[in-house]
Amino acid sequence: MSDRRASATAPPAQAPRGRNVLAVAAAVALVAAVLVAALAPWLPLPDPDTVDTPNRLRPPLSPGHALGTDEFGRDLLARLVWGARVSLLAGVATAAAAMVVGVMLGVIGGFYTGWIETIVMRLTDILMAFPYILLAIAIVGGLGPGLRNAMIAIAIVGFPIYSRLVRGVVLSLREHEFVEAARALGAGDAIILGRHILPHLLSPVIVAFSLDVGVKILATAGLSFLGLGTQPPTADWGSMLATGRQFVVLSPHVALLPGLAIFVVVLALNLLGDAVRDFLDPRVG
Repeated sequence: MSDRRASATAPPAQAPRGRNVLAVAAAVALVAAVLVAALAPWLPLPDPDTVDTPNRLRPPLSPGHALGTDEFGRDLLARLVWGARVSLLAGVATAAAAMVVGVMLGVIGGFYTGWIETIVMRLTDILMAFPYILLAIAIVGGLGPGLRNAMIAIAIVGFPIYSRLVRGVVLSLREHEFVEAARALGAGDAIILGRHILPHLLSPVIVAFSLDVGVKILATAGLSFLGLGTQPPTADWGSMLATGRQFVVLSPHVALLPGLAIFVVVLALNLLGDAVRDFLDPRVG
């Protein structure tokens, strides 16, 4: 009996507290990255595109260059900060575009039956049949290299995830009693969608979006790494990693710093996405 009483009064596991600490740390890292990127024009940094060949490949903590310089003598700290603007904006914009298109098609494919559902879902199946990054490379190859075309390609190959998610939720909701009651009272499709369907989509879509931003940042950096995204001399973490890989032995910081920036931001986004999912999931106590 005493063992049962002791186990009943034992404190809960510390895992949620650990997750909360990680989520707070991730949020702090993301806020710091966003603030630094937003304030880049007003920070006391040199021009990220200024070439200074006599000072090329300077190590970190060099005079006037806190994080060193790259193969053209450009300040790495300045390029990391300005590259954050490009990478974060590209990740958020492409994830938002994919979310808007995917949610619209998912709602249409889940709420309406017949040929509309067939067209929407077959289009989604076709896009999901191709490898993600290879299809993005093919689209950029047709549109031409550049950040805008890379973002369009990533948004196109990314929306089927949202379509599948939203369609599944809508399919389960459209048969519920409250939807049937609203239809029996004479409510039209627009009212049913706006009042009864769309509010239930907020939680899963927000969670998917928070996790998808990191995926989109990685995809954008991958295309830039291959020379299909941001074009020189614009600073971008993926292109910085691509040009720095040939100096890994002599000056490893040129490649390690942008790689570390991508790692930290994507990891923070994933941790924060997990925290958002736990917060919005009523089954998590």
